[in-house]
Amino acid sequence: MRRTMPVGRRGRRPLTALSARAARRPLTALSARPVGRAVAALSARRVGRAVTALLAAVALLLGGGAVPAYAEPNEGGTKKLRDALAATAKAHLEAKAKLDNSKRRQKKLTGEVAALEVRLVDLTTQVGEVAAQSYRVGRLTPTAMLLNSASPEAFLERAASLDMMAQRDGRRLRDLTEAREQARQAKIALDAEVREQQKQLAVIAKKKKEAEAALAEVSSGSSGGFSGGSSSSARPAPRNPDGSWPSESCTVNDPTTSGCITARTLNALQQTQAAGYKRYVSCYRSGGSGEHPKGRACDFSAAAGGFEDKTATGGDKAYGDSLAAWHVRNASRLGVLYVIWYRQIWHPGTGWRAYSGSGSPAADHTNHVHLSMY
Repeated sequence: MRRTMPVGRRGRRPLTALSARAARRPLTALSARPVGRAVAALSARRVGRAVTALLAAVALLLGGGAVPAYAEPNEGGTKKLRDALAATAKAHLEAKAKLDNSKRRQKKLTGEVAALEVRLVDLTTQVGEVAAQSYRVGRLTPTAMLLNSASPEAFLERAASLDMMAQRDGRRLRDLTEAREQARQAKIALDAEVREQQKQLAVIAKKKKEAEAALAEVSSGSSGGFSGGSSSSARPAPRNPDGSWPSESCTVNDPTTSGCITARTLNALQQTQAAGYKRYVSCYRSGGSGEHPKGRACDFSAAAGGFEDKTATGGDKAYGDSLAAWHVRNASRLGVLYVIWYRQIWHPGTGWRAYSGSGSPAADHTNHVHLSMY
């Protein structure tokens, strides 16, 4: 008969003889496996924590205590301001393209008018000679030719010669008439180009005032801009035959993020890097307003290791100065809408002006150069 041990005051489970023997049994390899796995897992966690701590220490030493941070999605300013800046800059660039195209046509027409005037002088001289000759010798009639001809053959030869002269004189008169009409039309077109230029200049002046009004909430007035970036070597982005910028959408893979950018933005990015500005850059951003979600803007870090939540100084400041100046110098080649850097903004209609964000390095753009594209 199997005996059982009485239950103690603490309510311990009864221990049978069989279970007692099992408890005294030595630990086999099979039963030791769960324990081994537990010990191995614990050791792995300890090693992982140690490696993580080591990597963090190395990063701290290499980074000099600076913690890289991405530029804030909202870089300061209101949606109304960003929309106004984009709209006025686009209108300025479009008017400027029309103005430049009109000037090219005007130059071509001016050359045509000058050439036509020279031709008119020559044709007028030739027609004048014909008129003077007719006045001196009078108009030769068939009867006069017959009376003055020694033979029928001489009459025919003289008639053929006079016919050729008449055709020549008639052609001169037609050429003179056509040249006068061409000159008249060219001058009309030239006058139209002058009016077109006056119209586009008025648009540019209007958009400048609108841009200044929009910037009034964040700007205290004009500023000096930045030095450096003297090269104008950027490869021009493709334009339409009339000089305007073609419409583009966010269809090109952004090499800086997992998003998209326009072909013109990609060209600007590539040309910027080709000019030697190769520090961290981020273009597409899905959140917020402005040009980033449209694939038409890039933020270029001033610091070599990425965006830092502090104002750039020393070499980082000099890098940003040179980069911002380079973007402005190549603005017409690349299709730049505006540039913001270190509490200043460049707009094609206003030039450099003071710019005040919300006070953070990202909002004041003191840790990165912002580039918006047409």
